[in-house]
Amino acid sequence: MRVLLLSMPDSFEHTPALAIRMPNGALTSLAGNLDPHHDVAVADLLLAQPSVQHTVDQLVRRAAPDIVGLSVMTFQRRTARRLIAFIRSILPSARIAVGGYDPSLAPEAWTNPAIGVDFIVRGEGELTFRELVRALEQRTPVSDVAGLWYRDGTVFRRNAPRPIGALDDGGIRLPARGARVLSGYTMLGRQVDVVETSRGCTFDCSFCSIIEMRGRNFHRFPLPRVLEDIADARRRGARAIFFVDDNITIDVPRFESLCRAIIDAGLNDLDYIVQGMTAPFARHGTTLAPLMKQAGFRYVFLGIENVLEQDLQFLKAGAKNSRSTAGEGRTNATLEAIDVLHRHGLLIVGGLIVGNPDDTPESIAANLNFAHRYVDWPYIQHPTPYPGTPMTRDFHERGLVVNQHVDDYDGTTAVTRSAQLDAEEIEFMRWKAERWMKVRHMAAVARHDPGFVLRNGPRMLAHTFRGSTWRSALGLEDARQVFQRYRAIRSRERHYLDWPDPFPAASLAAAGRPMEWDTSHTATWLGLAHDPKAQVRSVPAVLTEN
Repeated sequence: MRVLLLSMPDSFEHTPALAIRMPNGALTSLAGNLDPHHDVAVADLLLAQPSVQHTVDQLVRRAAPDIVGLSVMTFQRRTARRLIAFIRSILPSARIAVGGYDPSLAPEAWTNPAIGVDFIVRGEGELTFRELVRALEQRTPVSDVAGLWYRDGTVFRRNAPRPIGALDDGGIRLPARGARVLSGYTMLGRQVDVVETSRGCTFDCSFCSIIEMRGRNFHRFPLPRVLEDIADARRRGARAIFFVDDNITIDVPRFESLCRAIIDAGLNDLDYIVQGMTAPFARHGTTLAPLMKQAGFRYVFLGIENVLEQDLQFLKAGAKNSRSTAGEGRTNATLEAIDVLHRHGLLIVGGLIVGNPDDTPESIAANLNFAHRYVDWPYIQHPTPYPGTPMTRDFHERGLVVNQHVDDYDGTTAVTRSAQLDAEEIEFMRWKAERWMKVRHMAAVARHDPGFVLRNGPRMLAHTFRGSTWRSALGLEDARQVFQRYRAIRSRERHYLDWPDPFPAASLAAAGRPMEWDTSHTATWLGLAHDPKAQVRSVPAVLTEN
């Protein structure tokens, strides 16, 4: 069968495509776990932001897929529905499957026949999607495929959930990077790829969708498989690797073994990026940090979440961000973790959440000041009521959700208020402080990748300060006017194709409440944050056969 797998073009504010174009690892994993005789094309539409509609038109006409799979996050829902309608207009016979966080946790948002979805793959998709494709090829009932919802006429049938699978039995094969048909994955000018060494988390943070997807568990890939995955990415040109594990620091001895294995295999000539909790770095940093540095690690995304105890309690993130000290009880581990990582030359991407229910201007300012002083790149977000999370229930029960348009659920658009501050004020405070933190980081980038900064420095500044004018630079214009222009620009940037939403009312909120959409926008692209040189590689010739 001919299979086309698409990820959405919508990007996060903190990872602009000029600086970071990260692959969707789930799609290449799906491709790698299909039976090898299928013809599979993987397209990350992040690489085609200036020309999404043209790119998809090319791909669909050349590949003539029997089935199209779309990976969708909640804030990408509207883009995905428009893409489905566009694909249907070109190739009505194609079967459409959706998967990822949003279809898994809010499947009802995809079941209306007007949307055009045939299958919903819930949870981990490799085995479910493989069995679905087999059933379609062999014309056997899809009702036997665990983890699948499927359309039967005008109704959706719900199959039994698929149990969470272990990773140490070889059942999940390596990703098929050769199936990619777009090029241009970069991080600060270096070709980047993603590798997964484990899945799952045993903590219960109220804002996180992982637990809702998988439950509380932690499974590991064998280290030889991980090294093979890294080596494959490097052979294909990667010079930076992002470990996408949900929480790699749950098992610190294994993480240390991974670092040693990378060094022993001679794979420490790459830049590595990892994400983890503060407590393990505080507890084990004196041995772990120098090992990470020797292995080639450069950035650590640190899940700080918040520096105030009452906010950590609401986020249910205190356990992973504190450590027990003799005579002192439990103390916040954030500063200790940052200190030990910095002492060994590692850069901190600071993940914080501001705008919690009881936040005041002072508490938000405390977190922003902390980020300005201690982190190298800010990744500050607002509480977002994603489908199924405990946070969503809490915010709705307190009446603090002020925006149910899920295409705004991108983490940096404030869609909830606090008891004392409205959403716009919360977002304004974060936006105003963050711009200057990002500028400060350019010095570290210039030392490591001077050519990239020389070529792209003006565009990076233009992206960071979009909305600014010469009047605002001279102090002749209030920052709130700049903020409103920035929000308008950001809104326009998120319209990637000029195609109508087939069923606007189907874009349900995270809590399942109906809403109305404004479909009057036309697609606009400003071109400040994106590289127009990303190219569509030739789809394999076999995919053009009818």
